[in-house]
Amino acid sequence: MNRKRIGKSSLVVTDLCLGTMTFGSTCEEAEAFRILDRSAEAGIDFLDTAEIYAVPPDERWVFETEKIVGKWLAKQDRDRFIVATKFCGPGHGWFAPPVRNGKTGVDRHHIRVAIEGSLKRLQTDYIDLYQTHWPDHEFEYEQTLEALTELVDEGKVRYLGSSNETAWGVMKAEAVANAHGLRRYDSVQNNYSLVNRRFEDALADICRREQISLLPYSPLGGGVLTGKYNEGWPDGARFTTYRTFGPRQLKQSERFVNEKSKAVARELAPLAAEAGWSLAAMCLAWTRHRDFVASSIFGVNTVAQLEELLPAGDIDFDEDLLAKIDEVCARHLYPLG
Repeated sequence: MNRKRIGKSSLVVTDLCLGTMTFGSTCEEAEAFRILDRSAEAGIDFLDTAEIYAVPPDERWVFETEKIVGKWLAKQDRDRFIVATKFCGPGHGWFAPPVRNGKTGVDRHHIRVAIEGSLKRLQTDYIDLYQTHWPDHEFEYEQTLEALTELVDEGKVRYLGSSNETAWGVMKAEAVANAHGLRRYDSVQNNYSLVNRRFEDALADICRREQISLLPYSPLGGGVLTGKYNEGWPDGARFTTYRTFGPRQLKQSERFVNEKSKAVARELAPLAAEAGWSLAAMCLAWTRHRDFVASSIFGVNTVAQLEELLPAGDIDFDEDLLAKIDEVCARHLYPLG
């Protein structure tokens, strides 16, 4: 495994990160333990979770992912792993999460409640990277960063990150941290893949210049870049299941699985085959090779899926292949809108 530094922090992690958001919903505990064991055996030392997981967000399994990771982590050498988790953003915006009666926020009260819950469920004394799951652009960044700085000073958190943040939000947080002597966000966890390259429009340049690392989630476009949606809606697949959960999840499934995104998957498949890789492994490897990326967060439901993706840690690209990949993306601009 290759390793990279996150932002300006002392955290140096494997450039593949095991995302755990399905543990407790579509991935049962026993299989989750097998996935965690195998990823550790393969050398992955970076784990990402969140208080709201498992997904899709639901009262039936909220908090379950952290509990599962915590059970496993309690049997490991804690210092061997870099553990990242996230606390909920505001509950009055795009949806009300099944946490704290949907009245979540990024103020000191909610941050304090969230960190104590995560530490207990994860069975650890500290979180390596604590992230705001989504921002509140109408709330003072000073108050959020002050509360998070307290956690760092108390030793409950080592470093901070944001998630689902805009270019304005990343720069606002950086400016506030610098102006008030507060801890900064060393990372931003946003959606980024070969079917969603919008991060490159502005955020990539910000990350390079400000030494903030992208931790891309959905590097396989929610599974679209495995090719499994090319012929329809396969049974048990994430976005097939989402279509039965309600309007919000239905809209999300249709955003990810559309004619443009499927066309990208179909046209990339021969390039991967010619190189001797699976489509999924090639697409995951492409994100980890971007200069502003520290580690790519991928998720699986089975050990078999994990085995298919592990070779991504050893894949290198020549300029000719990168150019061909760019040509495919240029033919199908912004598949996710």
